[in-house]
Amino acid sequence: MKYICNVCGWVYDEEEGCEELDIAPGTKWEDIEDFSCPTCGVGKDDFSEV
Repeated sequence: MKYICNVCGWVYDEEEGCEELDIAPGTKWEDIEDFSCPTCGVGKDDFSEV
């Protein structure tokens, strides 16, 4: 699954994870607790499924 930031358009891809936030590839969106968009800083509530 992929999730897009509704504010800036940055995309979190579960297959890729997020190296800059130390989130390993394969990490499910629902398993991430404290998350802020690395581009604009908003939380998970401002993301939508792609």
